[in-house]
Amino acid sequence: MRALRVVGLHEDGKSIVLEDPASRTRFLLPADERLRAAARGDITRLGQIEIELESQMRPREIQQRIRAGESVEQVAASAGVSAQRVERYAYPVLLERSRTAELAQSAHPVREDGPDVQTLGEVVAHGFGVRGHDYSRATWDSWKGDDGRWVVVLQWKAGRSDNRAHWAFAPGAHGGTVTALDENAEVLLDPSAYRAPRTVRALDPARDAEFQPTLDSVSPERAELPSAEPDPDDDTREIPRVPADPEEDAAVPEPRPKAKKNHPIVPSWEDVLLGVRSQRG
Repeated sequence: MRALRVVGLHEDGKSIVLEDPASRTRFLLPADERLRAAARGDITRLGQIEIELESQMRPREIQQRIRAGESVEQVAASAGVSAQRVERYAYPVLLERSRTAELAQSAHPVREDGPDVQTLGEVVAHGFGVRGHDYSRATWDSWKGDDGRWVVVLQWKAGRSDNRAHWAFAPGAHGGTVTALDENAEVLLDPSAYRAPRTVRALDPARDAEFQPTLDSVSPERAELPSAEPDPDDDTREIPRVPADPEEDAAVPEPRPKAKKNHPIVPSWEDVLLGVRSQRG
């Protein structure tokens, strides 16, 4: 890298004239804000200027978006710059969000009859214990909404599901107050509403294969043959006989004997041959 020496100010008043001592070649350097910041040794201002030149997003806008809940990666992707350049402006705001989430845990949940005596952190820790969740693995965060109110969020994982609960935090005396904003937040504030899931018995193939009942089958223990000894008190074995009505018997006519039909007598072959008539009939 070659070293240049300052010759003076250009006639336009906006550039510095530099010269190479070896070749006598002269250069023009714009006397802009970056040059003045570099001359003062203001590294922070130099970083701000670089972001302003590389993107349309100013440092104040970066901090506003971080305060509204966006991450450093999201802001960097929107601004088109690296995450390292956004972190220098996001760091103070991230500390503010972390501190607000910590203060909200000391706030008192608002009940129907007023603020609770216990704090939000105590109530949530008890609710996690009732449900068998690990409270140490839960994470707190916060951000500031468009209406100027702080929103506190609790994130935790139960099994394979990711869960979130949100509260509105109002700083004030004695720690301030928090109000539930969704169903998960309301459930965590009321541990008595929790119902333990029912346990499911594991199937034993060897045991269940012994007997498989169906709609028309009975268990082997209950499948017994009926007793063959008659019950003396049981009168349902024979069908009761109803006595016939004498009038109905009289009304039935007696069958008539069939009359014999008069057929002509045919003589046998012997009668015709001998010329006699046999007595038949």
